[in-house]
Amino acid sequence: MTATPPRREAVVAAARDSIRIGSKSFAAASTLFDARTRERAWLLYAWCRACDDIADGQDMGHDAQIVADPAAALARIRGQTDRALAGEWTGEMPFDALHIVAEETRMPHRFAHDLIEGFALDARGWMPRTEQDLMQYCYHVAGAVGCMMAVVMGVDPEDDATLDRACDLGLAFQLANIARDIEADDRIGRCYVPMDWLVEMDIPPGQHMKPPFRPRLTVLARRLAARAALHEASARQGTPALGFRSAWAVLSAAHIYGAIARTVARRGDHAWDHRAGTGKLEKLGWIVRALGESTVRRRLHAPEPRPDQLWTRPR
Repeated sequence: MTATPPRREAVVAAARDSIRIGSKSFAAASTLFDARTRERAWLLYAWCRACDDIADGQDMGHDAQIVADPAAALARIRGQTDRALAGEWTGEMPFDALHIVAEETRMPHRFAHDLIEGFALDARGWMPRTEQDLMQYCYHVAGAVGCMMAVVMGVDPEDDATLDRACDLGLAFQLANIARDIEADDRIGRCYVPMDWLVEMDIPPGQHMKPPFRPRLTVLARRLAARAALHEASARQGTPALGFRSAWAVLSAAHIYGAIARTVARRGDHAWDHRAGTGKLEKLGWIVRALGESTVRRRLHAPEPRPDQLWTRPR
């Protein structure tokens, strides 16, 4: 039975609270959107955040725990998401938020399903063997979100060239997160550094956080940061297709998350002594810089083909 339709204003307010608690970086960038785009970004975030929390047994992105029944968690995500995309009200704010944003933007349902496939990989205890595996995972858990955000910002769902650039930004974010969270992921039995890379560095399976292997792990973390930088640079090329305020938000987010990857690379063997992040003043500095860049984005980012060597999302 479909729940009673909620007031849009109430769902937006709850979604706004969700992003304020769950992601200070995304919250800061979202303030740069026009009012309607900002609300839709909050709605989409609320759904993504809730799915991630259900899948990882965490609260607003923090204190992840091993989930006792990952199959049940995944089934709940799939079931409520399918109901929301079918136009039903679920009675759960995050899924009703997806209902609203998907209906208002003509969001292709495949992107939501692609994201859930990322949660399914985690539910199976999957870990990447190759760089190709890693990039496929990054697409499912972040690149697909980049595509959804592009649609929220008004990009035509059929504009594959711009969606590719939006996907690149999601890939850059996820690669930065993986580099930053290697130690935190290890604590819950996960490793997203490809096994091929570990073998290359002669690091035994499951031993990558042991002190003797720290310098070798640092090499791999810097490799992740370098891959993130390539996709971040490609994502910037998509900003001329966006409106001014959306481009400002995207460039701000690129700077803020890019700083995380650069911090991990700069810290070297001490990258995981405490969690890499950006402070309020640093975020403000990046936002101000992005303001200038967004005004001249068509000159800074003249049209050019997307680099062939970059991993490309599935069609």
